[in-house]
Amino acid sequence: MKEKGMLYVVATPIGNLEDITLRAIKVLKNVDLIAAEDTRHTLKLLNHLEITKPLISYHRHNEEIKTEILVQKLLDGQTIALVSDAGTPGISDPGEEIIKKCIEEQIQVIPVPGACAMINALIASGIDTKEFYFLGFLPLNKKLRKNKLEEIKNNEKTIILYEAPHKLMTTLKDLAEILENRQVVLARELTKIHEEFIRGTITEIIQNAENLKGEMVLILEGNKNKEIKNNFEKLSLEEHYKLYEEQGLEKKEIIKKIAKDKKINKNEIYQKFI
Repeated sequence: MKEKGMLYVVATPIGNLEDITLRAIKVLKNVDLIAAEDTRHTLKLLNHLEITKPLISYHRHNEEIKTEILVQKLLDGQTIALVSDAGTPGISDPGEEIIKKCIEEQIQVIPVPGACAMINALIASGIDTKEFYFLGFLPLNKKLRKNKLEEIKNNEKTIILYEAPHKLMTTLKDLAEILENRQVVLARELTKIHEEFIRGTITEIIQNAENLKGEMVLILEGNKNKEIKNNFEKLSLEEHYKLYEEQGLEKKEIIKKIAKDKKINKNEIYQKFI
């Protein structure tokens, strides 16, 4: 029986051509075929690396047909490198379908790690990196978009979004309605000459985001108000009172807020603090 080939999922530069790893270069040199999101774009990279290999297009609009063709080549023993235009295939880029099919056919899938826009934006954002939630591009469908915006509103984790330049202002205005004063970082043109991080509240970002070009990543602070609210039950009445006192609230307002947070009668709290 003929030995099956292997599918290498290869991360390519997101901007600076030096983003590519030594291992990725070695794999691209040694595979039989490279499946590329845009063959013209990938050809520029290969020419820069002085690599000559057959290319086949593999993108969102031909995934179904090309997956079958590529899997057959893998079953016939060819090795294939899958690349997207920039970054890691399968992360808001084509790749997921062929990877699933390869696993079904027991074809080995080998990740070749490297640049990924969302990770690079996150680590330089200054926003909490312990837990994060990647949503990719927001849906265009109004109902689905509204659902995603609700997820963002209620999620306590850092949120990561991708956005195209021509849709950026629409997305920022949608986010402005739900984010209040949360911190946001807009990262654009990562690892390129005009790399930029714009930091501030969503209102401040909107004021500085007119006519921006390039690839965009939005890093949104999680809903800290919800996190605080979830911790109210762990606070003693004294700690709870001090929390609001430090915010400059009057005694009457503090008692009203504690009663609401803990869902108890405000007279009980009043008796405690008279």
